[in-house]
Amino acid sequence: MKTVAIVDYGMGNLRSVAKAVEHVAPGWQVLVSADPLALAAADRIIVPGQGAMPDCMRELAARNLTEAVRRAAAEKPFLGICIGLQMLFAHSEEGDVAGLGLLPGTVRRFPTAAMHDAAGGRLKVPHMGWNEVRQSGPHPLWQGIANGERFYFVHSYYVAPDDPQVVAGTTQYGIAFTSAVTRANIFAVQFHPEKSAAAGLQLLANFMRWQP
Repeated sequence: MKTVAIVDYGMGNLRSVAKAVEHVAPGWQVLVSADPLALAAADRIIVPGQGAMPDCMRELAARNLTEAVRRAAAEKPFLGICIGLQMLFAHSEEGDVAGLGLLPGTVRRFPTAAMHDAAGGRLKVPHMGWNEVRQSGPHPLWQGIANGERFYFVHSYYVAPDDPQVVAGTTQYGIAFTSAVTRANIFAVQFHPEKSAAAGLQLLANFMRWQP
């Protein structure tokens, strides 16, 4: 039986992600693990997360998972969710910390001056709730998902890639920000597919079938 490993570094909706994956991929073993050897042996990797980047990077290092996640992102189908997206980048303004540096770019806080809607009303930070994702182009993980479909977000920071070629989706919240990225075997999203009803389950199902 093939295995998908959900990386347990002490942060994130691990069980809800695992339950969602079990639902869409019943023929797979779904393993929630903090064991670098188990991650190395898995066929696919999902890195979920919520919270702050400094905590995320500290916990990865404390559990000896930093290099295991780097290797997984280089070698096998890899899905990052929320902080699992942000950690891929070189640097975060949140706590002024380095990320994994797998993608060039910065994690930035929503700019206060831009946080208003079309009518001039104030937008709250964190960005919390349902919002549209505009797909940047065709991708296997968007299969069966309408352009402009709504997904569930909870975040105060967003990724700003140096390379526009990696942008797979964008969302409008005061500013237009990158809400999905892809490169080779990596796909990562700012929203939470495990909380995003049918569209989120479709994305997870697409990931489990993806052959990058």
